[in-house]
Amino acid sequence: MAAPEYVPTNIGQQPRHGLPYPPPRRWAADRPADLGPAQPRGVAFGNPGPDQGYGLKLARRFVDRLVLAEGEHADDAVAGCLGVALRRASLFGRAPVIHDFEVAFTLWGFLGDAPAELVALRRPLFEAVDHHYSDERALANLVPEETLRLTPAEVKRRWPAEWRQLLGL
Repeated sequence: MAAPEYVPTNIGQQPRHGLPYPPPRRWAADRPADLGPAQPRGVAFGNPGPDQGYGLKLARRFVDRLVLAEGEHADDAVAGCLGVALRRASLFGRAPVIHDFEVAFTLWGFLGDAPAELVALRRPLFEAVDHHYSDERALANLVPEETLRLTPAEVKRRWPAEWRQLLGL
């Protein structure tokens, strides 16, 4: 069987290869937006992690399940618990998942059966937190790291009996 016309038949018709590219230079984080291997830490930096914007979508899935007291707003509960859940996800170095939000909403008693003392404590903390980033960050930092490292099942087992210990009070 004959070869098609576009197939080279002798060495003179073969495509010529140019000079090879030199090996790439070593990369360095030298531009202003390049953070490099270490994330910055500080008061207003929060807890950086991958795909945290997806967390807001996950948090909004809880709006219909929230049990709010008189004067509380769903937007404030979502904003306050969003910071807690994103902090939990960043401790594990991953994007947020639904379990991070179950832990956050459970800890603050927004999924029901919250003791009256907890409701009285959270009301001023969550009031208008949706409009104040610094208050949201402070709220996220209230929950101890040891609590955030617990599994959702462990948090549910210990809550509401040990809500003070879980919140570090």
